[in-house]
Amino acid sequence: MSDIQLAFAIMALLLVLMGFRIPIALSMLGCGAFGYTLLAGWPALLQYLGTTPVSKFSTYDLSVVPLFLLMGELATRAGITAELFRTCNKWVGHMKGGLAMAAVAGCAAFGAICGSSLATASTMGKVALPEMKRLNYAGGLSAGSLAAGGTLGILIPPSMVLIIFAVLTEQNIAAMFIAAFIPGFMAAFGYLLAIAIYVRLFPDSGPRGEKTSWREKIRSMRDVWHISLIFLIVLGGIYLGFFTPTEAAAVGVFLTAVLAYTHGKMGLAQFRDSLIKTAVSSAMIFFIVLGADLFSVFIALSHLPAAGVELIQNSSLSPYVILILMLLTYLVLGCFLDSLAMILLTIPIYYPIVMAMDFGLSPQDAGIWFGILALVVVEVGLITPPVGMNVFIIKSFDRTLPLSTCFKGVIPFLISDVVRVGLLVAFPPITLALVHLLA
Repeated sequence: MSDIQLAFAIMALLLVLMGFRIPIALSMLGCGAFGYTLLAGWPALLQYLGTTPVSKFSTYDLSVVPLFLLMGELATRAGITAELFRTCNKWVGHMKGGLAMAAVAGCAAFGAICGSSLATASTMGKVALPEMKRLNYAGGLSAGSLAAGGTLGILIPPSMVLIIFAVLTEQNIAAMFIAAFIPGFMAAFGYLLAIAIYVRLFPDSGPRGEKTSWREKIRSMRDVWHISLIFLIVLGGIYLGFFTPTEAAAVGVFLTAVLAYTHGKMGLAQFRDSLIKTAVSSAMIFFIVLGADLFSVFIALSHLPAAGVELIQNSSLSPYVILILMLLTYLVLGCFLDSLAMILLTIPIYYPIVMAMDFGLSPQDAGIWFGILALVVVEVGLITPPVGMNVFIIKSFDRTLPLSTCFKGVIPFLISDVVRVGLLVAFPPITLALVHLLA
């Protein structure tokens, strides 16, 4: 068996292990160690395990991960989702489908200080779903808007998946955050437009809410000014060069902790629980990163990426056709993997191929552009059937809601996603404009 055939066999074994629900970190670590041993021997594997984990996890860039995780934990405990939803509802609740629009806008705002799509969908679902049910919103529209809105948690910076991608590919984290801003805004706007079109096609699906005066609208902003301030300080500091991403995350943790304390939601016990949950989540992510790193080293030793590059260079396929095929595989993988696992599994193979193709971009621009495209398609995978994780989270809040209705409800948002991905693929400057402007 050749090295490349061995790589395909180990990849098949990895998929089988994940199919049996073996944790992704353990599956990748085991398969990577097995393949590495077959290619380089036990001494090389032991040397790798004796040096690489310490050197990798002591890097400064990875310190941003637990800080942003802690920031998200504190933001969730502060109970700010209810305030965000109420404020957004004051502004757009009187429109047809206004509650659904308020939920999407609230998800976008919460995602700006959370960084997790599952946490965003969960916290906003608890607040918004009962109110939608009270106003007799169609179940599909309610579930679809909340599930799709939740995906904004990993698209709008800070994004944990984006941080891991940047670390693995040695991209600048701040540049990746800047590049994600316009696609994130496009996602939120596209979802709002999808709701507006849907309620015009089906007028009874999203009744109007109570109309509020301009005075009430402006007064409601007092409830969320502190959230806007944290967002501006953290991301504005990164964009303007005042902070590194790690420094900005530390500042964000402090400000979010103060916010949670002033809201009366943060005592010593709650802070301790937040630290414990952050430690558990960080350990899980770092374990996955370790497994992915060993697996990627094995893949590199097998020369599979180099063979893939050579095959593509000798083929008559356009680079854009190959890119679209790569992006489509993320939708398939989204049926049984979470967003971080998809990125870690595919980057060792896809990234070298993308960097070898000619899209008329510099290597740095091509890396950033592909990272945002991968993030966007991974986000779409969170709401695609048959296993859209965000859809199942929203379904858990209303047991009477049929799963088929939930998945039908995300169809308008999937259409919006397809249009957005098409624009980002066809016009790379959409992604790179801010990066070049603020460079």
